[in-house]
Amino acid sequence: MTPELMAAENISFSYETSRVLKDLSVSIQKQDFIGLIGPNGSGKSTLIKILGGILKADSGLIQFKGTPLSKINKKLFAQSVSWIPQDHPMVFPFKVSEIVMMGRHPYLSPLSFGSEEDFDITRCAMETTMTYQFADRYFNEISGGEKQRVMIASAMAQNPELMLLDEPTSALDLKYQVQILNILKYLNTNHNMTLVMAMHDLNLASQFCNRLILLSEGGIVRDGTPEKVLEKDILEQVYGIDIDLSIRDGHIMVHPVIRN
Repeated sequence: MTPELMAAENISFSYETSRVLKDLSVSIQKQDFIGLIGPNGSGKSTLIKILGGILKADSGLIQFKGTPLSKINKKLFAQSVSWIPQDHPMVFPFKVSEIVMMGRHPYLSPLSFGSEEDFDITRCAMETTMTYQFADRYFNEISGGEKQRVMIASAMAQNPELMLLDEPTSALDLKYQVQILNILKYLNTNHNMTLVMAMHDLNLASQFCNRLILLSEGGIVRDGTPEKVLEKDILEQVYGIDIDLSIRDGHIMVHPVIRN
């Protein structure tokens, strides 16, 4: 059996009076490529933030390699787990190379500026994500798809075992969506990186992820392969619309049915 990398046990979380996650439990195995899917407000982004230590659950337990997050040194945790948020507002005019080098921060001492090894790692991350060609440009001057690739490069520079991504393809055109997902698939397949990604597009999730977790109203409805999770009756119940399914290149495709 594949070793367990992270586990959430009986997690609940509320924003003020609104309960978002309700007694949720999930186990993440090494080299999983998980797509968190579900309607808006189902708890996808909140779960990603709790797994990454950005938010603290109201109740329940998060463990990384069998150790509770509360007992793991934050610097060591940052070396093992990277989190890529949905938005990347940059107030200061950082260059792309500087953003990627920030991924090495968990490994640097307060007075360190980066070793030759750190620069080699950041260059490799930029080459893998096809961002090295604009390393000297300012982050705020590049396109949305390029920014997302830069943030993935920065996360790669952390050399994490687990990468958490909050809707990395949102607001991007199809070309950049596929480009980014191909990069993530490469990291999962060739670098044995475990990925958990919140996303809306069920068809892209079906094509790229080996495991889907369907959330609704703060709980898990289905967890398994795309074939197990993307079933007509379940999707219609969760999303509240009529759906048709088809198979293309061995992957399940989901089609909303438009009624006149």
